[in-house]
Amino acid sequence: MTSRNAPRHVIITGGSSGIGLALAKAYLAKGSKLTLIARSPERLEAARGQLRFHAKEADIGLQSADVTDFAGISAAIAEAQQRFGPCDLLITCAGVVHPATLEAIDIADARRQLDINVMGTIHAAKALWAAMASAGGTMLFLSSGAAFIGLHGYGPYCASKAALVGLADSLRMEAVGTKLKVAICFPPDTDTPQLAGELPLRSPQAQRVMGTVKPWSADAVAARIVSQLQKGRSEIYFGMTLLLLARFGSLVRPLLYWWYSRGGRK
Repeated sequence: MTSRNAPRHVIITGGSSGIGLALAKAYLAKGSKLTLIARSPERLEAARGQLRFHAKEADIGLQSADVTDFAGISAAIAEAQQRFGPCDLLITCAGVVHPATLEAIDIADARRQLDINVMGTIHAAKALWAAMASAGGTMLFLSSGAAFIGLHGYGPYCASKAALVGLADSLRMEAVGTKLKVAICFPPDTDTPQLAGELPLRSPQAQRVMGTVKPWSADAVAARIVSQLQKGRSEIYFGMTLLLLARFGSLVRPLLYWWYSRGGRK
């Protein structure tokens, strides 16, 4: 994919809802062929039902696979490319969050966040790395504003999203001399089914920090991602607060933690 042309074939993991589904709509509208990968066949079919209004059904491919299973995700990606040709843009949207303090969290829930958010991204990227490094294209990892600041009850989630920063930086170095570009984005709270399920579990301490910003719509997040990728951006931010945390985190975070400590335990 060049910065000016729409990608011919977009593969989105976790594309059956939320930001992934909004991105699917945006790229179908631009004329891209699209493959959605998610675990649930039922949710994939529901997504296709929504996407029919935005493109020809023949341009929409569905693959049921679990991103934590490298063999399974590799097979799904191979089938997708057999149908629509080489992948020009991989977007790793598959992710999960389960707010809970370290004392209270079930270790299986902690591990699941790391497995899906980090290993799921690595699996999809590895499955396409050799082909895209040779033929060209972009890999976009969906991180989070939680990559930049510790949040009460979000330890494994923050760790997983921060890990994607290191992953993207490292893979960007490995991509030097190839035709592949590695990008990462940091969405804020976004109005999605996942956020709806997360909010009842969010602690008052976390809400004190996170509840100060109105969630973005999934369509607005998708529109910014599409626009920024077209401009060739390798890092995509949403709002001044996240940009400041990314660029000046060592200065901004102490102020935020000081502010939180003054009222976070009330």
